[in-house]
Amino acid sequence: MLPFTRLSSIARQFSTSIRMSYPSTISAIAISKTGGFDVLEKISIPFPKIAPGHLVIKVQYLGINFIDTYYRQGVYPVSSFPFVLGKETAGTVVGLPTDEAVLNDPDYQKRGYKEGSRVAVDLLSTHAEYISVPWKTVYPIPDSVSTLTAASALIQGVTAVSFMEEAYNVQKGDTILIHTVAGGLGLLMAQLAKSRGATVIGTTSTPEKAELAKANGADHVILYKNENTVARVLELTNGEGVHAIFDGVGKDTFDSNFEMIRRKGTLVSVGNASGAVPPFPPLKLVAKNIKLLRPTLNNYTYTPSEVLYYSHKLFSLLSDGTLRTQVFKEYPFTTEGVQQAQKDLTGGKTTGKLVIKVSD
Repeated sequence: MLPFTRLSSIARQFSTSIRMSYPSTISAIAISKTGGFDVLEKISIPFPKIAPGHLVIKVQYLGINFIDTYYRQGVYPVSSFPFVLGKETAGTVVGLPTDEAVLNDPDYQKRGYKEGSRVAVDLLSTHAEYISVPWKTVYPIPDSVSTLTAASALIQGVTAVSFMEEAYNVQKGDTILIHTVAGGLGLLMAQLAKSRGATVIGTTSTPEKAELAKANGADHVILYKNENTVARVLELTNGEGVHAIFDGVGKDTFDSNFEMIRRKGTLVSVGNASGAVPPFPPLKLVAKNIKLLRPTLNNYTYTPSEVLYYSHKLFSLLSDGTLRTQVFKEYPFTTEGVQQAQKDLTGGKTTGKLVIKVSD
């Protein structure tokens, strides 16, 4: 048997020969300035620089998320243009790291990467035909989960699992509120909370979305356009309020959350769909001794061991049917396709996940 150092040398030579066959340019979804939907375009960029500790991935699917719209609008700062969008990607490994320190790392070896492995990635600026990314950011996809399912579940799925474990650990007997419950994240949160034995209250905009939410674990769904959300939540909880609120809306729902949370409850600010929450006095928390968190997923998946932990957790829940993804629509990998996807996402008419198909 060849020693490991010899095998590493052969792997590096093989990887180098493979890299020579990569295209010199690739297509990507990018913006050249911030603004409306018209700034989104499919452009040609150089093939990404490959660092010794990176995996090279041929992309199959892109997940569309609100964070893409935040960068497009300038809500989140962009360092330079053109700026490649996207934070959720799935595809196939076509190039392995060449750094021997990486190849010898126990955390790397636990993942079993090989050329042809299917993987999902949570990393900014990855909406392109090929990406070169640090191995620590890459989630191995098991045989029991399709690449499409991984692309449609990664960010929302790991967010649901980590937020409902670390931001507020949902327990049997809890009553929780989810704003809004019929989107990609809301549906997964409803499923997960229900599987943990909680009573789930959700808000949404239409009867059709309400039925979908109920089919995915919500016990009560409030049509916020037609009903008084605060009054209904207090009615459902005998005036006590809910144990926790997971709020993906932001500005429009923030103040009313303080009326619906119970004493010593937890408010988890998940997103900014209606705009960022404005500054507020900390004394606002005093009336009920509530906890307020504004977590970010990447601080729950900061280390390689945390990524692997939540990878196993998410894909196990998908494999056994506890979590089920709902793909609203699959869009083409074109300028028009990504513009329409963001229009649909922000238009309030979608349910579940929006994905773009890049390749077979």
